[in-house]
Amino acid sequence: MPARKLTVYVSMAVGITGLSVLGIILQIRRKRCSELHTFSSMLRQHLEYCIFSLFGTRMTRKLEKDSISFIQVQEETLLKILKSNADTEYGLKYNFGGINDKAKYVSQHPLTRYKHYESYIEKISEGEKNVLTAKDPYQLGVTSGTSGKSSLLPTTNDIPRIFFTNGVLVGINTMFEAYPGSYQLQKSLKFFYSPKWCYTSSGLPIGPNSSSPSNSQRILHLYTTPKAGFDIMTEPEALYIHLLFALKDRNLGILEANFAQLVYSGLLALEAQWKSLVEDVELGRVNPILNIKEDVRSKLESLLKPDKERAVELEREFTNGFDGIVRRVWPHINLVLACSTGSSELYASKLKEKYLGDVPIYSPFYGSTEGLVGVNLWPQETTPVYMLVPRAMFFEFIPVEESSQEQPKTLFGENTEVGKLYELVVTNPSGLYRYRIGDVVKIARFHNSCPVVEFQYRQGQILNVRAEKTSERVFYDALTAALGEEGQKLQMVDYTCAESVMFSTQNHVMSDELKSVAPFYALFIELSDTELKEDDMKGLEQKIDEALCRFSPVYESFRRKGSISCLKLFAVREGTFCELRQYLLRNNPAAANQIKIPRVVKTKETLDILLRNRTM
Repeated sequence: MPARKLTVYVSMAVGITGLSVLGIILQIRRKRCSELHTFSSMLRQHLEYCIFSLFGTRMTRKLEKDSISFIQVQEETLLKILKSNADTEYGLKYNFGGINDKAKYVSQHPLTRYKHYESYIEKISEGEKNVLTAKDPYQLGVTSGTSGKSSLLPTTNDIPRIFFTNGVLVGINTMFEAYPGSYQLQKSLKFFYSPKWCYTSSGLPIGPNSSSPSNSQRILHLYTTPKAGFDIMTEPEALYIHLLFALKDRNLGILEANFAQLVYSGLLALEAQWKSLVEDVELGRVNPILNIKEDVRSKLESLLKPDKERAVELEREFTNGFDGIVRRVWPHINLVLACSTGSSELYASKLKEKYLGDVPIYSPFYGSTEGLVGVNLWPQETTPVYMLVPRAMFFEFIPVEESSQEQPKTLFGENTEVGKLYELVVTNPSGLYRYRIGDVVKIARFHNSCPVVEFQYRQGQILNVRAEKTSERVFYDALTAALGEEGQKLQMVDYTCAESVMFSTQNHVMSDELKSVAPFYALFIELSDTELKEDDMKGLEQKIDEALCRFSPVYESFRRKGSISCLKLFAVREGTFCELRQYLLRNNPAAANQIKIPRVVKTKETLDILLRNRTM
C-alpha cells in the first residue's frame, strides 16, 4: 500500500476515533453526574449503561417472546436440565435419561423438601463430583432462615448467569424506560454488607447467593461507598460509611438494597446519627470513635475533603425534620430500588409515610437462593407483580388448600387460575428437583401465556394454633386495618407474633388467667413515640382481634366457638427489633443483606428477647 494512501487511512481512523470520543464527551456533558465521580469512573459508567441498555432491550424482547411460548419454553427448560444431569448419581437413580416430557417427569419423581437432599449435599461438601449436577457447584448458597433453619443449597454458575441476563438486564431496561431520569451518570447508595464466608472441608465456599460486595466487585464504582468501605465487616460501621459518602454526593440518583427494610434501617440510622455525620462532612474525616481498621480508615479519609457548604445545607434540612428528607438532601433522586413485597411491605410503607415523599419504590425481581423466579415489568403499578421467567426454572403449582399433603398433585403454570393461591414448586439448574421452596403466590393475571404472580407469604410464617393457618398476608392486612382506625395516633415501627404454645417454656410470664384460656396469638409490637395505658392496650387488642375475624372467616369461626382465645398484645421498648435483628445476625449463617425479621417467632431465644423488652 502506498505511503500516502496509508497516511490517509490512518488520518481517517484517527478522525473517526476523535469524533467518537468527542461524541461520548458531549453525551456525558449532557447528563447529570455524581459529584464523587472521577473522569474514568464516569466514562466507565456511561459505557456500561449503554451496554446495559442495549442488551437489556434485547433480553426484554426475548422474554416477551418466551412469554408467548410459555408452555413450550418451560418444557424445553425442564428437559434441558434433566438431559444435562442424566448421568449424575441423582439422575441415574431417577432415570432422567428416560424422561421425554413434563408429564412423565411429574409422574415418576416425587415432590421434595430440603431433607431429601441432605445426604447429597453432604457428599458435595466433602468434594464428591457428579452428585446432583454434572457441573460442579461453585458454592453452597445459604437461605435466610426467616421461616425456619437456614439451608445450604448447591449453586452452579447457571444461577447467577440466568439472574443477570434474564433478571438484572431486564430490570435495568425496565427501570430506564419507566424512570428516564435514572439513565444518568449518578451513583447509587447501596445498603449492602460483606458476608463472612465459611468453607466446607473440601474448600467449597458457603455464603449468600444474593448480591453482596464480594460478588459485585465489577460494579462497585457505581456506588457512592468507596471500595475500601466494603472491607468493613461490622454492620454499624459499614452503614455509617455508606451514609457519610452518600451525603457528600448531592447528585445521588438511587437508594438501593436487596430489601426495603435495609433502606428503612439505613434512614433510621441517618436520623439518629445526623449530627456526627454532618460534622464529618464539614471536617472531611471519618468519625474517630468508629471501630474501623487503620488501613481502611486511611484509605477512606484520603477521599474526603472538608465541605463546609454541604454541611450547612445538610444541617439546615435535618434540623427541619425528617419528613420527606430523601428528596430534600438528595434533590435529584430518581427512585428506591428494593424488594417491597412479603415481609418487606411494612418497611416500604414506612418509607413512603415518612422519608420518601414522592420518591417511587421499584421492586424489580422476585428471587430466592434457589434462583430467579420473576421480573417486575410494571414498576409503576401500586402492588408489585412479577412475570415468571420461563427459562430460569421449571415451575409447578400446588393449590394452597392441598399444600398440607406430602405428595399433592401439582398444576403446570398454564393450568393455574387468576386470583387463586398456590404453593410454588421449582426444578432448577443447580440440582433441586420438584422442590417445595415454601413460597405462596397468587396468580395476578397472565401476560400472553405466562403467569404473572404476586408474592403472598412464606409457609413457615403462618399462625396455626387450631389448623386455621392464618398467613402472614392476612395477619398484616388485619393489623394495618386496625391501626388505620386509630388514624395518626399510633405509628408502628415493627411487629412479630408467637403462638401461645411457645409460652409453655416461659412460665414466668404466664399468668394463671393465660394458662387457663384456649390457644391464642401473641402480638409483639413496637410503636413510635407512643406510651399506651392498660385500657388503651385492651382496646387496641380487641380491635386487632376483630379485624382478624373480618379478614379470616376461619379464624372468626374458631373465635366464635371459643376454640381460640382473643389475641394478646404486648408492647415492647424502642429498639427491641434492632436487638432482635442483631441476635439473628449473630446466630444465623445468612448475611446481613438476607436477614429479615420473622413475622412468627419459632425459638425460645427469640421469644426471650421480646419478653425481656415488654413495657406491659
